[in-house]
Amino acid sequence: MSNLNRDVLFMIFEELQDDSKFLFSCLMVNRLWCEIVIPVLWRKPWCYDINYRNKNSLYTIITSYLSDDVKEFLRKKGIQISSQSLTFDYLSFCKSINVKIIDEIISIKYLTEYNRFILQEEIYSFLIRKCPEIKYLNICGTYELVYLPESKVRLESICELTCDTSIDPKYHYRISHICQQIQRIIIINNNYKVNHGTTKLIEFQKNLKYFKWVDKFDDDEDLYIDLLVDPYTEIFHILKKHASTLNHFEVSLQYDDYDYSDYYSIYNDYDYTFLQYTLLELHNLKVMKIESPIFLNSNEFENELKKVTYRNLEILKVGIIDIYQATSMIKNSFYLKELWIDNYYKNYDMFAGDSFNFIRAICENCFLIEYLSIPTFPLLEDYCIEFEKLLKKCQKLRSLHFKSTYYEENELEFGKYLLDVLIKEAPTNLNEIGIPYDIRLSLDDLEIFLEKWKGRPAISIIMGEISFYRGDNSYRKLIDRYKTEGVIKYTNIYY
Repeated sequence: MSNLNRDVLFMIFEELQDDSKFLFSCLMVNRLWCEIVIPVLWRKPWCYDINYRNKNSLYTIITSYLSDDVKEFLRKKGIQISSQSLTFDYLSFCKSINVKIIDEIISIKYLTEYNRFILQEEIYSFLIRKCPEIKYLNICGTYELVYLPESKVRLESICELTCDTSIDPKYHYRISHICQQIQRIIIINNNYKVNHGTTKLIEFQKNLKYFKWVDKFDDDEDLYIDLLVDPYTEIFHILKKHASTLNHFEVSLQYDDYDYSDYYSIYNDYDYTFLQYTLLELHNLKVMKIESPIFLNSNEFENELKKVTYRNLEILKVGIIDIYQATSMIKNSFYLKELWIDNYYKNYDMFAGDSFNFIRAICENCFLIEYLSIPTFPLLEDYCIEFEKLLKKCQKLRSLHFKSTYYEENELEFGKYLLDVLIKEAPTNLNEIGIPYDIRLSLDDLEIFLEKWKGRPAISIIMGEISFYRGDNSYRKLIDRYKTEGVIKYTNIYY
């Protein structure tokens, strides 16, 4: 029975390995729990949301592993080293090295630059030899880990790499020759020019499945665009080589504020079309997350987009996209479970037809959808019929958010319609609705809705209106009452 309990506990801790608060609390339950959770915590001990710079205990653990000769050598240099014995062989479980975090831990001793370098030499050399099988490597730091003699053998097993583009290209060339089976690459872009080493790193991989790119420029927003010398095109072009294996594509581009009356004015300063044409090639994606300027409208791009079939796409999350382009992607995606669009851009002359086609595309293609954001559509009979069909067909729907389109004039009428149709047609799984400021809910309609919602799973309601609900305490009282009764789980009104 004790063996079974140990196995069950290990499976639970494995499932919750990213929940640091839970795992740390488990250390204090009893010795059995502590013995089981330590290997889980120490597999990737640098990934948790804690202040590593102030964790003297981690410095003590790491330096305790150094040999007596090394400790004595370092003490003579004035470096404080622990001689404390350890309860567990922590580093025997470690499969991760994060240069940035380990450097932060080392820095708590406020060493001179030279002594810091000596300590880094000893610690990283030891880590490379001690960690049994390094799977996760983060080299966004100061120490050139890959040049250690043991690195070639010890780093061949890397499956996840996080790096930045400010590193000397030769450093990336070295990694490219050592590690060619990396499945997940996360790149922090802090270089205004292309890093050819990063390009080679991507090119040399043989089984790349996960790619994440995050712009992180520290300069003033008004200055950075003048310094930008295309760090993107070469790298994103080489990604097309991995179209058959790549299933996760996540990009966050930093760009200047622009005139919101003309979303495309950003392209007057810089050409971001490298991204939209890369997406045309990545047909095996399961996850696509894009935070970037809006894609340009062009007949060439939109004709090609109609031809691309994202057969495996399950999650589509985009900051801003043209409704027409979003519809084209949905029509070719048959297993979509999450569709998160923060802002649907529209051509006012085409909005009526585009929004209708969008709703119909979801209704016809997205039977598995669980999380959905849609534009507020015109309150006309054809649209209402199509929306009600959507609710009937998408029985797995759990979260439904409407996005403002600055279109609807009858805000209260739309609110009443929405609440009525949700009571009538909403799938039983629906437990969250998001309502923007161009849909307003009267107090009476909201109370009728909540009263009829009783018996269903508790619902969360997010209402976005700057002034409509302000100063009327009746809404707060109503919401608090239905929270007490278990009808509402959570609510938020944006003021």
